[in-house]
Amino acid sequence: MFQSHPGEFAALLTAVFWTITALAFESASRKVGSLSTNLIRLFLAFIFIGVYGLFIRGSFLPLGASTHNWVWLSLSGLVGFVLGDLFLFQAYVVVGARVSMLIMSLTPPITAFIGWIVMGEKLTGQNFLGMFLTLSGIILVLFNRESKSDAENNENGRRKVKLIYPILGILLAFGGALGQAGGLVLSKYGMQDYDPFAATQIRVITGVFGFMLIFLFTKNWTKLGIAVKNKKAMTRLSIGAFFGPFLGVSFSLLSVKYTSTGIASTIMSIVPVLIIVPAVIFLKEKLTIKEVIGSIIAVGGVVLFFL
Repeated sequence: MFQSHPGEFAALLTAVFWTITALAFESASRKVGSLSTNLIRLFLAFIFIGVYGLFIRGSFLPLGASTHNWVWLSLSGLVGFVLGDLFLFQAYVVVGARVSMLIMSLTPPITAFIGWIVMGEKLTGQNFLGMFLTLSGIILVLFNRESKSDAENNENGRRKVKLIYPILGILLAFGGALGQAGGLVLSKYGMQDYDPFAATQIRVITGVFGFMLIFLFTKNWTKLGIAVKNKKAMTRLSIGAFFGPFLGVSFSLLSVKYTSTGIASTIMSIVPVLIIVPAVIFLKEKLTIKEVIGSIIAVGGVVLFFL
């Protein structure tokens, strides 16, 4: 079955890897900050992919890439790793990995929407219904009505609908979704028939230089040194880098190589559901039935989008 559907299985493994990496990077970001987490995890991913390439392809570096590969994959690295993950990792700090990954379920519809605007791809009524369901599921989780006792203190006595989580964290996670969507489209265009792992290394190299420039302008090198000395954070960063930029991103490119971007994005979007149980067990997060239902509706909307 794997041989007949390699892209679909690669996307499923990607979802599992991203669940692990989201939890690991949330913990690391809270300990040493999102900027340090981003740069260190990309550097570790560069080493992981290089060692893999040395054994599999006989080269530590992504040799053999065309100018087309380098230009578009580098642009993908800037959009996805630098801009997208800069927002996403800060969202981990503000609202946590579970809520961030729920908002990231907007990535597939955004990807298709970009294709509609930029490349003239068609969107049907069912596509828009899928978008609506995904947004509805996310809204169900993010908003809540006031209790009756709180409503009594209002001027009109009505129960207002309030945002449960900080608006900044929500906007940051949405920025992460935009970055990942743009990065995925650019990756597919830039990769063509090139090796997915080597393609990921090109994106990682661009990401490393991008974050080094950010550190240069913000002068946060001291914080980076403190982060490297934090053993617990480095352990989590190593786990996150192995399952995220190394395995996760590489398998996501492997997925879009052997199946459509839409199908790959749909399968990879189940992370908000996969992350529920480990978030409760390992991060001790409190969960309501409303949040579980909202997560399932959001993922269901993504599935409907690409049926």
